[in-house]
Amino acid sequence: MLSFGVTVLPDPPASRLVELFQLAEQNGFQYGWTYDSHILWQEPYPLLTMSALATSRLHLGLNVTNPGTREPTVTASAFATLQDISGGRMIMGIGRGDSARRTIGLQPVKVAEFERSLTVIRDLLHGRQVHWNDTDIELAWPKALPQELPPVPVYVAGYGPKVLAIAGRCADGVIIQLADPDIVEWIVGQVRAAAEEAGRDPAELKVVACAPAYVSADIAGACEQVRWFPAMVSNHVFDLLSKYDKSSLPASLTDFVERMERESYDYAEHSRVGASHGEQVSDEICERFCVLGTAEQHVEKLRRLEAAGVDQWNIYLMTRGQEETLSVYGEEIIPRFEAGTA
Repeated sequence: MLSFGVTVLPDPPASRLVELFQLAEQNGFQYGWTYDSHILWQEPYPLLTMSALATSRLHLGLNVTNPGTREPTVTASAFATLQDISGGRMIMGIGRGDSARRTIGLQPVKVAEFERSLTVIRDLLHGRQVHWNDTDIELAWPKALPQELPPVPVYVAGYGPKVLAIAGRCADGVIIQLADPDIVEWIVGQVRAAAEEAGRDPAELKVVACAPAYVSADIAGACEQVRWFPAMVSNHVFDLLSKYDKSSLPASLTDFVERMERESYDYAEHSRVGASHGEQVSDEICERFCVLGTAEQHVEKLRRLEAAGVDQWNIYLMTRGQEETLSVYGEEIIPRFEAGTA
């Protein structure tokens, strides 16, 4: 059964993120996520603490952190602490780092370093000893907690074969930042193949698809709300094309960047409606990469994503009418995916 999440920017005031998470919980969403990009927005860890104390059912996490600006052992301890505060409701998304790294003059973390750091974080969260900086370490203090809590699930965000293979080998799931069912199906295939090759059960890995959603019969107006998102995806695609032969990637993911200029991307407008770099994005790409239209059209596309292997649909709530989106989903869309509902 498809579950539902929402990602809210950690913009000031901090109370706004908490307010939207509470509203999401009231409308039947099961997951609340926020960004980790400490120069562009507020520091997310205090916001997650506030949110854990202000909600009771919503699972909470970062979409996504990275092991370059956040030292892996610190990240593991922080999430283990939040797991205690929230009563076992945390979830972690992690990638190689885009805006958090580039805004301080650094490139995304190297793939080998990423895999090593991911393994250390996940092992520490599972109570296992790790060898890190030539030292054997473990998080012993969670064992003294009055209640035993499950390990925090760790999901990998990525598009390219190497990172997707890491997700299959080492993670609990994968985060896919787009809502094109064909591309999602290709990515899920990459992850499951890597899991099987590593001797894991591919069916145990969870799949999260993330993109903006806008409910409106005015498709042209909806595209104006989300044009920034395919431009954001293009940054990752440009990186892929610098490392892989185009023939090894799906054309539906790579072709759209041929008409775009990477140099025009402005991180000051990252994930912002009306961002100038979004002007290069066509309506057709907006419709493919996002979920737009009437409530019925949302249900139809979400059924296609579910068939492609998606377990959680995560709305990037960086559009106008945030309360309205949560309300329509709670009243008209989420109930259609509940057990026994046609």
